[in-house]
Amino acid sequence: MRLFHFSEENHIEVFMPRPTPRPVPGFDAPLVWAIDDWHQAMYLFPRDCPRIFVWPVTTTTPEYVTAYHKMTSCRMVAHIELGWLDRLAQTTIYRYELAPDGFESLGDAGMFVSPAPTMPIAVERIDNLEKALSDAGVELRVLPSLKTLEPLWETSLHVSGIRLSQASDGPIMPPRLVN
Repeated sequence: MRLFHFSEENHIEVFMPRPTPRPVPGFDAPLVWAIDDWHQAMYLFPRDCPRIFVWPVTTTTPEYVTAYHKMTSCRMVAHIELGWLDRLAQTTIYRYELAPDGFESLGDAGMFVSPAPTMPIAVERIDNLEKALSDAGVELRVLPSLKTLEPLWETSLHVSGIRLSQASDGPIMPPRLVN
């Protein structure tokens, strides 16, 4: 298993545990966050960019699987607001690889946490985020507002939202919110 942490900073020598913005069941201490290889595309964005991801999972009903495959051939669709497109094009991020030792799965969209300081084992500069998304099998869709996607949470597709409190139309509060 490979784990990653993404940052706009290029000089992180040690990831120190930080307090979490909301409680994490089973953990009451500050944490280092990581994402697994399959889900890492969710972090190929400027940090504060609000975004919504959609993909089918094993519990997705056949009707939603069919509908999903009619709209895209990609494994995942990412949605951002038009106001973030220029920043996406201009941002460089760094993908830090972390050893999986000491990390525990949260069982939610590939997220892992560790209460221990963690040194990266490798770092990669990513300048073209749109190309990195495409290379990861992710279709990027740009919308005037993410609010139009709120009904997605009522489907059987997996839907993850990140930084939705930063959305231009105000916070989007889906039933399950990924920080």
